[in-house]
Amino acid sequence: MSLTDTHSHLYLPEFDQDRDEMIKRAIDQKVTKIFLPNIDAESIYPMLQLADKFPQNCFPMIGLHPTSVKKNFQQELDIIEEWLVKKTFFGIGEVGIDLYWDKTFRKEQILAFQHQIQLSLDHNLPLIIHSRNSFREIFSSLENFSDKKLRGIFHSFTGTIDEAQRAIRMGFKIGINGIVSFKNSGLDKVVTEIGLDHLVLETDSPYLAPVPKRGKRNESSFLIYIAEKVAEITSIDIKTVAAKTNQNATEVFGN
Repeated sequence: MSLTDTHSHLYLPEFDQDRDEMIKRAIDQKVTKIFLPNIDAESIYPMLQLADKFPQNCFPMIGLHPTSVKKNFQQELDIIEEWLVKKTFFGIGEVGIDLYWDKTFRKEQILAFQHQIQLSLDHNLPLIIHSRNSFREIFSSLENFSDKKLRGIFHSFTGTIDEAQRAIRMGFKIGINGIVSFKNSGLDKVVTEIGLDHLVLETDSPYLAPVPKRGKRNESSFLIYIAEKVAEITSIDIKTVAAKTNQNATEVFGN
């Protein structure tokens, strides 16, 4: 059995003291592929260093996270475009719209997201979407490209069944992480309704550690707890959950 962590920020300072050991723990827990979403220009180098050190296990993506969108967002997007012609990346992410923390740059977030949707199409790369308090704006932006063949992941999904089905119709998989193990998250109903065909697993490390590790620093080895919870919810054995979610991840990333 093997597992794919489709979203993990393992290059962040939270892992500076034990990064190599942490990745070894992940591999020991059969987490053999880990996709690394970018945040902004400052995170590109540490992310690429990690991917270069573990080329069989860590796969970099590139994008501008919505909470990093400021007045200089166009400069940040220019840097992303420069990197896209210099290095191999496996997705455009983490991108999207976040209206939970701060709405100051709402307009800029929407413009940056639409620009990066086009980048995903131009470079034939999946789009990894952050959608916090912003499903209406996210879907509105995506509908501008409805005649294109979009693909990707709604990362850290916390929406309704209807929102999940709408994302699926647009060509996206649903990213399930430790939130599925939280009491009253409601994700059990979403997972049951949409089934394994449209799910991928993720940790979003170092954030959102699943039960029984909730409150601790999350890491990719904890993906096993998320897989176990999905197996419990769906009444499907964990090997099948692993195999199917791996297949879905391969469909998204081509790797």
